[in-house]
Amino acid sequence: MLPKYKRILLKLSGESLMGDGNYGIDPKVITHYAYDIKSVTDLGVQVAIVIGGGNIYRGMNEAETGIERAQGDYMGMLATVINGMAMQSGLEKVGLYTRLQSAIKMEQIAEPYIRRRAIRHLEKGRVVIFGAGTGNPYFTTDTAASLRAIEIQADVILKGTRVDGIYTADPEKDSTATRFESITFAEVYQKSLNVMDMTAFTLCQENKLPIIVFDMNKPGNLLQVIMGKRVGTLVTA
Repeated sequence: MLPKYKRILLKLSGESLMGDGNYGIDPKVITHYAYDIKSVTDLGVQVAIVIGGGNIYRGMNEAETGIERAQGDYMGMLATVINGMAMQSGLEKVGLYTRLQSAIKMEQIAEPYIRRRAIRHLEKGRVVIFGAGTGNPYFTTDTAASLRAIEIQADVILKGTRVDGIYTADPEKDSTATRFESITFAEVYQKSLNVMDMTAFTLCQENKLPIIVFDMNKPGNLLQVIMGKRVGTLVTA
């Protein structure tokens, strides 16, 4: 059976890398993700990754920290590069070839982001990790994921989270919340559901790029999604 998707952009939250901790990176989570990613690259699927930075630094209220928004956002971008380096190390330990590309130049540790080079890496079977968001303050890593996915012509954005899809309310707070198996972009707007920030979500809608929200912490789920199984929630036009 052939995979449903040939080229994917996997969006991971920084918080997911914490595992059971309150901050930082849990090596067990990195290893688990690495094996799951290898299971789909073994099928010939091309994988690009964007990781958030919330486990290391989350942009905080300027009034509380004294750090202006733009400066705080740049600090968050550097945190995503640290996470990207950790993920790169984990992937290489399981035998994958990788490239870390950064939207902020730091030649000693990452290539600069070049769209054509990224696509060529994917075609050669390398996992490409995009670090430092878009390189601009005021944009989230969700927006970076949407932008990069469109640029590399990915078939789908897979948003790996702690919950198994999109619900009518936060399932961790509301026990009556029910899960959508599929939903349209328009319905997400109408119901004011929190899938991605509005900039990222609108980019996907305008470019007809489907999003699947699923539980990345359950081993084997990524492979199930790639094979077209009904896992998580599919958002389409």
